[in-house]
Amino acid sequence: MTDVSIVGPADGELALSGPIELRILEDGSTTAHRLGLAEIVIAPRTAGPPQHRHAQHDEGFYVVAGTVRFTVGEKSYDAAPRTLVMVPPGAPHTFANPGDEPAVILNTFTPDLYVQYFRDLRDMAAAGQPPTAEAMGSVMARYATVPAASAAP
Repeated sequence: MTDVSIVGPADGELALSGPIELRILEDGSTTAHRLGLAEIVIAPRTAGPPQHRHAQHDEGFYVVAGTVRFTVGEKSYDAAPRTLVMVPPGAPHTFANPGDEPAVILNTFTPDLYVQYFRDLRDMAAAGQPPTAEAMGSVMARYATVPAASAAP
């Protein structure tokens, strides 16, 4: 019999805290690593990560609350609640919350490859390592991801 995972509102694994809070809801252990899932809460007027490209996973964003601005290359899109944004491998992207209210996103990773990236960022912060562009780029590279200014991996 296969175990079912039920993650309540106070459960999951807090991987990032601060103006962007990320809670891992599914790390791939229940889905044979086919799917990872996280909840992201973005504080008002908060920029997201630098634009980047993934080579080995699709990433999905379902806006639950607030308005999230997705930037894909040179174009920006404001996504209201109940909007789904799917990012295939190779597409440059980032997100931000330009509004005055917190925004909430349900974030998927198919397969779950990128879940460990957030754990690595948490561990980097816990070790006192500043989140410089170079340090974050090095961590991204472990998961077939590069800054958008770089060539696709």
